[in-house]
Amino acid sequence: MLLEADIKAQLAQYLQMMEGDILLKVSAGDDQVSHDMLALVDEISSMSSHIKVEKTTLERTPSFSVNRIGEDTGITFAGVPLGHEFTSLVLALLQVSGRAPKVDPKVIEQVKKIEGEFHFESYISLTCHNCPDVVQALNVMSILHPGISHTMIDGAAFKEEVEKKDIMAVPTVFLNGEPFGSGRMTLEEILAKIGSGPDASELTDKEPYDVLVVGGGPAGASAAVYAARKGIRTGIVAERFGGQIMDTLGIENFISVKYTEGPKLAASLEEHVKQYENIDVMNLQRAKRLEKKELVEIELENGAVLKSKTVILSTGARWRNVGVPGELEFKNKGVAYCPHCDGPLFEGKRVAVIGGGNSGIEAAIDLAGIVKHVTVIEFAPELKADSVLQERLTSLANVTVIKNAQTTEITGTDKVNGISYKDRETEEIHHIELEGVFVQIGLVPNTEWLDGIIERNRLGEIIVDKRGSTTVPGVFAAGDCTDSAYKQIIISMGSGATAALGAFDYLIRN
Repeated sequence: MLLEADIKAQLAQYLQMMEGDILLKVSAGDDQVSHDMLALVDEISSMSSHIKVEKTTLERTPSFSVNRIGEDTGITFAGVPLGHEFTSLVLALLQVSGRAPKVDPKVIEQVKKIEGEFHFESYISLTCHNCPDVVQALNVMSILHPGISHTMIDGAAFKEEVEKKDIMAVPTVFLNGEPFGSGRMTLEEILAKIGSGPDASELTDKEPYDVLVVGGGPAGASAAVYAARKGIRTGIVAERFGGQIMDTLGIENFISVKYTEGPKLAASLEEHVKQYENIDVMNLQRAKRLEKKELVEIELENGAVLKSKTVILSTGARWRNVGVPGELEFKNKGVAYCPHCDGPLFEGKRVAVIGGGNSGIEAAIDLAGIVKHVTVIEFAPELKADSVLQERLTSLANVTVIKNAQTTEITGTDKVNGISYKDRETEEIHHIELEGVFVQIGLVPNTEWLDGIIERNRLGEIIVDKRGSTTVPGVFAAGDCTDSAYKQIIISMGSGATAALGAFDYLIRN
């Protein structure tokens, strides 16, 4: 048995929701992955009379496709979709059987109107928490459109193919044999990337809002919900719903929830926001200008201008770059920012982690169980991580810590082959040969677009008072883009609520 008893019990409940018969076409060899895949397919098919199995030869072995009877749906799993991808498999079984995907009807229409043939391949790792979003989006597109197909490829099962294509980050997507994109992508983002997204003109003629929230992370979602509950016209415009928590794996300090994961929490936030009919959600939109006139105007990258009586800025923060030669050139070619996602691609290789704070040391501990050797490079004379993490780190035989070191360059040709650093005491330059560099040096607020408009501190954080007010009347701010002392999900949510109440108070007084 490949599936544990509790997972099998859950699966049995899901399979009862199937609406029609499906056919799994299986291409297997004599290797261990094939044996595991066959065991999984046999176990699943034995649990439902709706599932038939047929052996065949597909483009890759081991792999299996999920089809309607008499019709190739275009969904293929190359490898064994367990771990984070098990949900992708379950959804594929249900949706191919006829169960409607939970997708906005407008988005479904956009997919159906696409013209042309699109053959997607997504390279994933089973430990990647961002990969299922891409896999599930491409599977839905394959189900809805006869000209679209998608193959999920487990990089661990197809190492030669991954190395031949120089894939060093997941998810990595190819379209019709050519590189298409890397990193987490929603269905809407994929549509926008192939030129089938919503028209910007749809946004231009919207009526002014009472509260317009800019940013869709924990602070923005909280602000939108609190504003909507006051019964006022609320808009939320977000570049990526969920924000930075989409890149967070385990969350264990969200009070009342013992454990959750970033994408799961983000989905809950979006679901909560969309429960309110008076919240207008505008996703995949980036703000580029704020101007205070009679109303506050927010201009988007696509040229649309949104107007509101009050605005709440909750644009969050992003990973800070080291800013050395080679970092941008080798991003996704050995330079990575998510050890959970990309760590498995460096199995048996040598890597460096830049940063000695909690995130850096957690990354080093995580990677040490996968890679050949980890070198931690810390700028300060001492590590800044919690003592319990440092103790765990020093117990690992394949980790070296270099302190008081300034990274000067990430080297390589077509991909990373080493890192150079300066000993801050002796001024000597040293070079380490390795295959990967994970950057873990903190956050930078997404506030550059507010230069000269709203007062910020030297770090670029928006300065706010106890009500979330900024230096521009009617403009409030919340979350990691502000000068709050601590950057935590629960604190961001609280500050979003504070800013919404502050905005409502401003509306009734003005």
